[in-house]
Amino acid sequence: MNLEGRKIIVNKSSSELAGMLKNPQDYKDLMPEGLQSFEAREDGFKFGLKGMPEIALKIDNVSDKEVVLKSASSSLDFALTGSMNALNENQTEVQLLFDGKFNPFIKMMVEKPLQNFINSLTDKIEQL
Repeated sequence: MNLEGRKIIVNKSSSELAGMLKNPQDYKDLMPEGLQSFEAREDGFKFGLKGMPEIALKIDNVSDKEVVLKSASSSLDFALTGSMNALNENQTEVQLLFDGKFNPFIKMMVEKPLQNFINSLTDKIEQL
C-alpha cells in the first residue's frame, strides 16, 4: 500500500530540517491533534492518537535528501519517508511517502486514517 502527502515548501534549508528530524523529541511538535501519548526513545519514538493503537517508529535514516522512519514492531512492515529537495538556501520542498505491506483486511481498515495522519503531518511540517 502506497500513500502520498502533497508537496509543500518549508522555509528552512534541507540540512536544518535533517538536523531537526534526527532528534526523536522534535517529532512531538509534528504530531496531529488528538495526541494522547508520546515517548521519545534513543533511536525513535512511540506515540498514541485518539482512536488508534500506539505506534512505535524507528528513525532509520536521515540525510539532506530524505528521512526514513520504519515501524519498530515486527508485526507491521511499513516505512514513512520524507523526501526533501532543496530549492535554495532557505527553502526545501518536502513530500511524505508511505509504503506498507499489509493484508487486504488491514489495508481497508488503516488506509483512510493513515492518509489523514499523513495530511496532518504535512500541514504541521508546512508551518515550520
